[in-house]
Amino acid sequence: MAEQRVLEWVERMAMFCAEEYGVPPIAGRILGWLMICDPPEQSAGQIAAAIGASKASLATNMRLLTEAKFVRRRSRPGERTHYYQVDDNAWETVVRRRLAGLAGFRDLAADGMALAGAGSDRAERLRVAHDVYDWMVRLFAETPRPPAAGKKQ
Repeated sequence: MAEQRVLEWVERMAMFCAEEYGVPPIAGRILGWLMICDPPEQSAGQIAAAIGASKASLATNMRLLTEAKFVRRRSRPGERTHYYQVDDNAWETVVRRRLAGLAGFRDLAADGMALAGAGSDRAERLRVAHDVYDWMVRLFAETPRPPAAGKKQ
């Protein structure tokens, strides 16, 4: 892959993460880089050099990504350097968090329907939102999980 195209993709990932997840663009750049880099484990210095980040900014955002379980940190025997890699469970974690948010909104809408009173126009507006979110929660609950990462079919 041409390096410029890879960095453009990393930047697109940064903007997506900032808009969709509210994380700083630097965190999105780190995540994007770790998704596409080779080798998949990179030191903080390698990541900083690749995406043009300061080590201080990188450290802050690495902590954010590791605490959120997007990235895991590893060490190698006999080395003081830490290496970072996208966590194997990161994507399922993201989806499960989103699903919990959907279920939370569904439950909030149900509480609003009870407050508004059955059959009222207010309850009907809430029911429409409730039913869409309930449908999405049930759809995910009933859909089989994709095959484990790294296993080819």
